[in-house]
Amino acid sequence: MTGLTATPMNVRNGTALNFCFRILTKLALSVFAISLLPTELGAKGKIRFSDFQTAIEIGMSRIEGASQGESWEVKTSIDPGTASPESFSIRVSDGMVEVQGSDTTGAMYGLLDVAEQLVMNSGDWSKVEAREGSPRFEFRALKFNLPWDAYRTNEAITLHMDVCKDLEYWEAFLDMMAENRFNVLSLWNLHPFSFMIRPTNFPEACPFSDEELAEWRTLFQGIFRMARERGIDTYIVNWNIFVSEAYQKAHDLPRRGNISVQRGEITQEQMDMAKRYNRECVTQVLNEYPNLTGIGLSLGEAMGGMTAQEREDWMLDSIIRGTQEADRPAKLIHRVPFSAGLSNAGTTSRSTEELTRAALEQIDRVELPIYIEAKFNWSHGHSTPKLIKVHGGKLTDTYWNPLPTSYKMAWMIRNEDFFMLRWGQSDFIRKHIELNGQDFVGGYFTGSETYIPALDYITKSQDKEWTWAFERQWLFYKMWGRLLYDPQTPDTIFANQFKQRYGKQGRKLFDAWQLASKVPLRFASYIDLNNDKSFYSEGFLARDNRDSSQFLDLNLFLKKPVLDPDYISAKSFAEAMLAEDELPEDKITPIELAEMLEEDARTARKLIRGIKAKGREALKQELTDIQAWSLLGEYLADKLRGAIDFAMYRENGDSKNKAAARNHIENGIKHWEDLVELTDPVYRTVPLTHFHYYEDNSFHWKKLLPLVRKDLEIIEGTYIPPNAPHPRFD
Repeated sequence: MTGLTATPMNVRNGTALNFCFRILTKLALSVFAISLLPTELGAKGKIRFSDFQTAIEIGMSRIEGASQGESWEVKTSIDPGTASPESFSIRVSDGMVEVQGSDTTGAMYGLLDVAEQLVMNSGDWSKVEAREGSPRFEFRALKFNLPWDAYRTNEAITLHMDVCKDLEYWEAFLDMMAENRFNVLSLWNLHPFSFMIRPTNFPEACPFSDEELAEWRTLFQGIFRMARERGIDTYIVNWNIFVSEAYQKAHDLPRRGNISVQRGEITQEQMDMAKRYNRECVTQVLNEYPNLTGIGLSLGEAMGGMTAQEREDWMLDSIIRGTQEADRPAKLIHRVPFSAGLSNAGTTSRSTEELTRAALEQIDRVELPIYIEAKFNWSHGHSTPKLIKVHGGKLTDTYWNPLPTSYKMAWMIRNEDFFMLRWGQSDFIRKHIELNGQDFVGGYFTGSETYIPALDYITKSQDKEWTWAFERQWLFYKMWGRLLYDPQTPDTIFANQFKQRYGKQGRKLFDAWQLASKVPLRFASYIDLNNDKSFYSEGFLARDNRDSSQFLDLNLFLKKPVLDPDYISAKSFAEAMLAEDELPEDKITPIELAEMLEEDARTARKLIRGIKAKGREALKQELTDIQAWSLLGEYLADKLRGAIDFAMYRENGDSKNKAAARNHIENGIKHWEDLVELTDPVYRTVPLTHFHYYEDNSFHWKKLLPLVRKDLEIIEGTYIPPNAPHPRFD
């Protein structure tokens, strides 16, 4: 058991006060020295001994687990004046490793780097190298939607309730974040305040007894404390004009949210009271939870009927004013407006952006910079790394031209596309940062609205080697976190993780994952998309006329335009072929896309050929997922070719095109049948939020097989899917 003690040395060196920490492990005695200005001890937002203690214990526990044979002495120091926040340097001399951090978090990252080097070199201390590390982005966030009072309501969300109330889960999740260099945890639900406080002037808004509220307080206090100890900022993010259900009943409101004076649903007096209630809740939460870093707001959600100016004014006088009136400085996340009009529908305009920027630049009494969240390519960031749209449409350069001084952009990379299958593609993340990491960008979020990485409700086997859902998706978190901290992190870091987990074949597994993970990126670049349920790449689902997903049969597939303008749709390609038009040489045709998908699938499968799971459930699932993505890629390739011929047949009636379309679709059906056979023994049929409006909202590839086969009927003209009910339930 690691034990850490601190002894004040009571010796002043210039203006710094020195402390010496000694940690006793099975290793040699390790000495930690910290030099701090007296004003930094105990000051708000500065280094606290409890934070330092936990950070050092996390780093040393990893070193202890990685060390083999003779141990060296480890000396750690903190010097806030040496580098940017969260930086570290490692120096190596005979029998000693010295880690210096610019702050507590930097020291922890340095120790984790030493542990990683030991793991990569079989615990050999002589191979630990001198290094320096400094974050590329100051803001590296995970979006985590809470299952209570959730924005999306579905069994896929609510089944996580018990796990998300367990502090052991949160300790493991926060440890993962620290190890992967994430430094922001954002917690999202409609109205968090009534779970955290009994509002002083609105006690009727809290539905809980004193004992029940005390349990909620223990949970949130524990999350925020453990996060701070690991160098992780915490935010609660809500959806604006919402109140608790108890408040709604007590004040006789028609709904909990999206209540409008302009539409005559409530009086101005009721709106003013709801505004005051939200403002006072924000202030009270910040005062009662000192380890909570800040508040996030969603401008435009549930604000139908208001103009852009009215929405911004409401925010300034409620959420933002509440933040300003707290007893301490707090940070702020301000989401880009979702609508430029009076409705809740997504729209954008330069005038709305100008209005929002003017308001942002006048906000004071919050800790700067403010982080401006914008959904990169709406709700499907795992698509093209080029910015095509945000929530509502295209974004102008208003927010960054000229460069802002009080705020920075933070791109939201949402994943509403793959929950069952694992994913990891380092080249995509590096390219994303290269294209979108300008000076006005402070960082990134990644996370989901329709999936919570808590309970593993997906895996069938009881012999799994993990406890929580995020652990099965370890590569996703490791790649995003490490590359946001340092995009130059070499692929050997990730490949060695595979070697540590699965032995000498690790490099082949990593290379296969790099190829297989291109499938959803290319698919989401090919199909235009917008909100959460408009697309689901691993299920081959997209939205048509209803706010829910359906299978992308031939008809819907041909209707969809492309997201990335570098791609040419199957429909446009077929039209060009019939018209004998020349195609731009710099565009990717659907034929070329199909060839790329097939080549990657063949190479990925070749790389893992001969690798045996040998009873390892984790390795079995890694291999399953690589093959599953490969089969989905091959299915998409056949669908592209079949769609071209089918589109031509519809125009020219040529039986050769019809026969070719049928042949391609039949080949695709075989790939889907192989996908079902591969995944059925491994994965459960699970609830899926994308099917929210249907009685049967469960998903597995086998459930879609009848629709996959119906493409043959579409070619023959004997099946035309109705608009409703959903064809999956005919």
